[in-house]
Amino acid sequence: MHTGGAERLAVNYANGLIKHNVESHLCATRAEGPLLNSINGNVNYLFLDRKSTFDLKAIFRLRAYVRSHKIDIIHAHASSFFIATLIKVVVPRVKLIWHDHYGNSEYLDQRPIKVLKWCSSKFSQIFSVNKTLESWAKKTLNCDRVTYIKNFPVLKKSDSNLTKLEGKTGKRILCLANLREQKNHIRLLEAFKLVKAKYPDWTLHCVGKDFKDDYSKLFFLNLKNHSLENHVYFYDTKTDILNILQQSTMAILPSKSEGLPLALLEYGLAGLPVICTDVGDCGKVISDETYGILLKEEKPDVIAEAISKFIEEDEFRINCGKNLNQKVLEEYSEEAILGDIKQIYLNSI
Repeated sequence: MHTGGAERLAVNYANGLIKHNVESHLCATRAEGPLLNSINGNVNYLFLDRKSTFDLKAIFRLRAYVRSHKIDIIHAHASSFFIATLIKVVVPRVKLIWHDHYGNSEYLDQRPIKVLKWCSSKFSQIFSVNKTLESWAKKTLNCDRVTYIKNFPVLKKSDSNLTKLEGKTGKRILCLANLREQKNHIRLLEAFKLVKAKYPDWTLHCVGKDFKDDYSKLFFLNLKNHSLENHVYFYDTKTDILNILQQSTMAILPSKSEGLPLALLEYGLAGLPVICTDVGDCGKVISDETYGILLKEEKPDVIAEAISKFIEEDEFRINCGKNLNQKVLEEYSEEAILGDIKQIYLNSI
């Protein structure tokens, strides 16, 4: 239950389905984390504490849970398709739906598929978070029912552990993304160095999980080498996302690849003006310049130019935030999407 997009969306589904009078269960397989406190009290929760791929104790525990609660549908997110398939094998009556959040949708030719392709023959339905993944699943996997399902954002007020962002009010740039190479933080630092030279009173705020790996070391080394320690702030994992969004002036997501990033929709729901790269379905959200700035390149000078445009043109920046907010409310609403999901569930049983 870390704070990645797939995990946050799984919690959104579990919480939201309760409102649609659907009995909801949420299973964390390998680790618990900050999102545990975000789960609605009416959602049934199971933690497997799975130690390995073939952890028989965890598999048998999940099988027993599915049988005792008479669960009809398993909705598996991302890599949890494997253990869900094992349960489908030993409890054949359940319907298995797989939700594909694959963030590297620009590099599908490099995706490992041997195990996934075998498992897909057991899927009753595949949900894909963008059209590219939908088309890929139809061509590559062994499941006849593949549907494009939009992600939807949910922002809730938090009463505890409230984060206070550094820097000046009205001059904060937010990047809400786990510290992974795909999210392109290094390039963002290079761009922000250029911005700092022109606008030294603006600050960059990075919120997301630090995996303490080589990429993390590279990020903090670049932070130091670019002399950005007093202008770029890293906050690691946080759960008070609405509070953080409300303290920010604009938001950025310079990813190398995406599916449909939940962070982008959360930016829009909060009314923030957005800069993002044209990857995954980002271009469907930022469909023209009335909604934000869509980058065709991820070069530092291109990113810096976009940030500068928002800094210099207040009216343009504010209007982009308002327009994106309206679009997210109209096209990516929890109510509409979960209504469709409920109907698919009913048709699957």
